[in-house]
Amino acid sequence: MADKARDGLTAAFVRTVTKPGRYGDGLGLHLVVSPTGAKRWIQRITIRGKRVDMGLGPLSAVSLAEAREMAARNHREARTGGDPLRARREAQAALTFEEAARKVHEIHLPTWRNEKHGKDFISSLETHAFPKIGKLKVQDVTTADVLAVLSPVWTTTHETARRVRQRIGTVMKWAIAQGWRQDNPAENISGALPKVPKVKAHRVSLPYDKVSAFLEALAGSGAGPVTKLALEFLILTAARSGEVREARWDEIDMAGKVWEIPASRMKMKRAHRVPLAPRAMEILAEAERFRHVAAQASPLIFPGQRPGRPLSDMTLSKLVKELGFPVDVHGFRTSFRTWAQERTTVAHEVAEAALAHAVGNSVSQAYARSDMFEKRRALMERWAAYLAEQGGEVIRFPAGVAKG
Repeated sequence: MADKARDGLTAAFVRTVTKPGRYGDGLGLHLVVSPTGAKRWIQRITIRGKRVDMGLGPLSAVSLAEAREMAARNHREARTGGDPLRARREAQAALTFEEAARKVHEIHLPTWRNEKHGKDFISSLETHAFPKIGKLKVQDVTTADVLAVLSPVWTTTHETARRVRQRIGTVMKWAIAQGWRQDNPAENISGALPKVPKVKAHRVSLPYDKVSAFLEALAGSGAGPVTKLALEFLILTAARSGEVREARWDEIDMAGKVWEIPASRMKMKRAHRVPLAPRAMEILAEAERFRHVAAQASPLIFPGQRPGRPLSDMTLSKLVKELGFPVDVHGFRTSFRTWAQERTTVAHEVAEAALAHAVGNSVSQAYARSDMFEKRRALMERWAAYLAEQGGEVIRFPAGVAKG
């Protein structure tokens, strides 16, 4: 166990120490560093003949000076026969729900993803919870009280109500940890609330007759060449983002012009063969050229900037938005599917197979042994030709262009 008691702690040491252990300061005050790097204060103190560890809060909320002040106050009270632990519990037990919520907000604020998330937490409670249960003692809030908060908005603004319920639950879990409650009134109440039908969120897609304009914008953008090639390859193959970003060279049959995706990488957990149109083969040739000039050849066709890691989904999504197209990367599959339905006479099963969708029930799927590969090859070549005829500019790079 680490020990700094002889010299005392310093603000700089407290801020920078990362090695797990306990670091003493005096009057039983210790900084505890966990294996995860979290830091908290405890005070080892004897209260009425019994030695106990009192938690004084996380370093993110309690500074060294504040922890010392608390330790000194507790030490004085214990030395004169008082019980600082009981006194603290009694004082805090008087917290209203609003006071407890603001305390939880203050404690968690440094750990949330961003400032907006922290503001959303407290503002949603201010709007929906505090007017109804804010003045109740946190230990007195019942399931009926929580239902009174949620019921008016559960079906009208369900996502907001769901988050309010979650945040009330967070406050209650903190109250349980303090020893003020035995239960969480925000849990196990789904049966008392009306069922809300799930609304299927559709990916925002680009009309198929606008995809070629997107390709022209992509070709003229300043994005890294590997990123541009990956996005064009995704559009030409109508594949999912993860399938393209994690594509490997050993999945490509250059002679057969086939991309064979293993079942482990497919959403439906079935291996999928993707026929490659001439332009898709050209993209692979461009990508292979970058592979040969790289310092270390990657098994990934479209590697990211970090060695051994694929492009991130965010990289592709961000590029699409930067080009002025408010659509989802996944939506290009919808563009392809709509084009196949409106501009071709291919069977429904062929178009669905091109997207690696399951068609029919489990019985019909068991009898459908063919993946209609040759029909899909003709379809994908027509898709590539359509994009070229519409004026889509192919993405080519001069020799020696660096990867990016």
